Amino acid sequence: MTDREDDTRPSLLLLSGLLCDEAAWDDVREALGPVEARAIAFPGFDSIAAMAESVLAAAPPRFALAGHSMGGRVALAIIAEAPERVERLALLNTGVHPRRPGEAEKRQELVDLAYSAGMAAVAERWLLPMLAPRRVDDRLLIDRLTEMICRQTPDSFAGQTRALLGRPEAERGLAAIECPTLLLSGRQDGWSPLAQHESMAARIRDSRVVAIDDSGHMSIAEQPIAVAAALRQWLA
Repeated sequence: MTDREDDTRPSLLLLSGLLCDEAAWDDVREALGPVEARAIAFPGFDSIAAMAESVLAAAPPRFALAGHSMGGRVALAIIAEAPERVERLALLNTGVHPRRPGEAEKRQELVDLAYSAGMAAVAERWLLPMLAPRRVDDRLLIDRLTEMICRQTPDSFAGQTRALLGRPEAERGLAAIECPTLLLSGRQDGWSPLAQHESMAARIRDSRVVAIDDSGHMSIAEQPIAVAAALRQWLA
């Protein structure tokens, strides 16, 4: 690849979700090959707007943007704030729905558990329901994700939880998205189901839905090769 060709490649920003750090994207980045990609996590933040502003402040003038779970919420806030800077948008295992009844209480239970019993206890309760049934016996995957969760702190978890509970309204902005948009979810994602992504795609003019087999909510770790293949097609 020549220097000129390298300069014309879109920069790809990969936004991490709740309790995830940059390592959540490692296998996807490896499978993407020569694509220029940078993973971003959000420790210490307590609002989606602040997360979005931090990405915009450090991003190149134009970039492709992929967000997983909470990172998808951040991506939507970014394109609402600066649509002219986003060349392509990918929303993975995410949604646009407002806070649901009982959501605050359920999230607070996990935050309380983090402070009382530690992040390993949070991983034990939170992680397995996020995965496809066929993945719950994959000890290598479980151990990797548990170690990642244990690298977080209760304070950071509490801040991200406040950010999600105070998330901005996003559904009305879908019709204004004009860039090519990928909506991706695992077929076994019970938290952000495939139907939710199909509903979002119906509101976005230039959009495509991809379903990942044998994958739950943590698609980027459960099926990174399939996710990377969808991202490469989206970038092309």
